[in-house]
Amino acid sequence: MHSLPFDRPGRFWRGNLHTHSDRSDGALSPAATAQYYRDAGYDFLAVTDHFRPEYGFPLTDTTPLRTEDFTTLLGAELHAPRTETGSSWHIVAVGLPLGFPPPGPKETGPRLARRARAAGAFVGMAHPAASLLSIADAESLDAAHAVEVYNALAAREDRGDSWHLTDVLLNRGHRLNAYAADDAHLQPQDPPGRSAWVQVRAESLDPDLLLAALKAGHHYSSTGPELVDVSLTGEHVTVRCSPARKILITGGAPGAQVVQGEALTECTLPLAMFRGGFFRVTVEDAAGGRAWSNPIRPEPAAGAVPR
Repeated sequence: MHSLPFDRPGRFWRGNLHTHSDRSDGALSPAATAQYYRDAGYDFLAVTDHFRPEYGFPLTDTTPLRTEDFTTLLGAELHAPRTETGSSWHIVAVGLPLGFPPPGPKETGPRLARRARAAGAFVGMAHPAASLLSIADAESLDAAHAVEVYNALAAREDRGDSWHLTDVLLNRGHRLNAYAADDAHLQPQDPPGRSAWVQVRAESLDPDLLLAALKAGHHYSSTGPELVDVSLTGEHVTVRCSPARKILITGGAPGAQVVQGEALTECTLPLAMFRGGFFRVTVEDAAGGRAWSNPIRPEPAAGAVPR
């Protein structure tokens, strides 16, 4: 089954799900951080400060910053020891309740993520490439709704893209969505913020509706282009987008279906190689910006045996 957001009621709202303020190691106050995004036309922001003892386990309350045309989601970047390679987990949890208890002395990352999800949060596997997560690490994080497939801060060290790990997990049967994020700290040495985001389909900016849409996968991710529509008809997928130089589908089988040109805004591609598995749409614009759909699982062809 597949659940595409493009024809759902409402509209797309632009937001960042991974952001730090001076309540942990960010440069700006929560209010100044929110204004930074609002000035660029964002509709919502999640300030996800590091939930660590050295910062007093902050769950930054941004509810006073909400207005009629800009809202916030409460969250934090959760940490616990340890992964196969790193000293601690990095887990984005958006939609946490105020008063969410700090991790216990023996609480592992996967257990902490399960507790966050049980408390109502959207749980993301933060920058797996930058954290050098192994497949065993990733599979143990069984409470994750989605993988942070692009992290703009991690791109500084050429580890911004985590689609390979995501594809492996999807091929192993894990039902995960994807999101892109800045991981903005807005420190002078950092790359510019406001360079990776999600577009969430909901009927309004109500935080509960945005959170429900994130959990349901009713969003896509971008560093520039716009996905206008993705629709499946029979053995094909049709993509409409802002002007692009490349439109492609990749997924659970090696290879891709690709169309290249100048100022492409629509194309139709065959799905045969992905039947019984999954695929995603990627659009690349002339500046190198990319947009990604969530993984889509087309129905198997009649009589086909699912892989």
